[in-house]
Amino acid sequence: MTVTPKKRLGQHFLVDANILGVIERLAELDSADVALEIGPGLGVLTRRLAERVGHVHAVELDRSLGPHLHDLADRPDVDLHWGDALALDLAAFVPAPTKLVANLPYNVATPIVADSLDGLPSIELWAVMVQREVADRFFAEPSTKAYGAVSVLVQLATRRTGYHPVARTVFQPPPNVDSALVAFRRVDLPERFARVKAVVEASFAHRRKTLPNSLALTGLASREQAAAALESIGRRPDSRAEALEPAEFVALTNAL
Repeated sequence: MTVTPKKRLGQHFLVDANILGVIERLAELDSADVALEIGPGLGVLTRRLAERVGHVHAVELDRSLGPHLHDLADRPDVDLHWGDALALDLAAFVPAPTKLVANLPYNVATPIVADSLDGLPSIELWAVMVQREVADRFFAEPSTKAYGAVSVLVQLATRRTGYHPVARTVFQPPPNVDSALVAFRRVDLPERFARVKAVVEASFAHRRKTLPNSLALTGLASREQAAAALESIGRRPDSRAEALEPAEFVALTNAL
């Protein structure tokens, strides 16, 4: 049975089983794990996960893929959830997922990861296949082009444990961009993480403007408040968001 990937859903199906061993290694799979997979596609990774972990939650938006996943629906250790992963209450899944292991659809990869940092507190480790530039963005250094809000949030909430470039040929259809597997493990979240997250996202909302101007434009703080907060952490009052280290955003939030 053939299936035509839908470009609007960012579908690039994993078809090469050789990459599964790399995913298994980076995800540190164990029989006690509960894996959350977003976008199972044809179920290649889902079946491997089901062989290695205690339970799998697979979330798929495209119901036309049902015939390719029908064998999984009968397994007691696999739950197929149909719907948009950004709209479903993933935190309500039982048993609670402990690892996010997925070939993430390109068009939702960044929000899925960003939302899961605090929205899925049971997740201990991420091992995700994403566009190479997205993988690099997660752990980009300050003052680089790739550094942004998601870089700060991922680095505040996790530490990277693995990275593996992925050939375009493992997908069908082959994407026009390079991909990578990136793994990272949770660390303790900063206090008031929801507030820190709001400050970070507002700080990067207008990249060409200074941080005080960006916060003022989003209504999170006045220019004067933001400038004073920057000075209190040893930064110039006209600093830009991309110059700050992740930990400095925690201090900035506490100073506002």
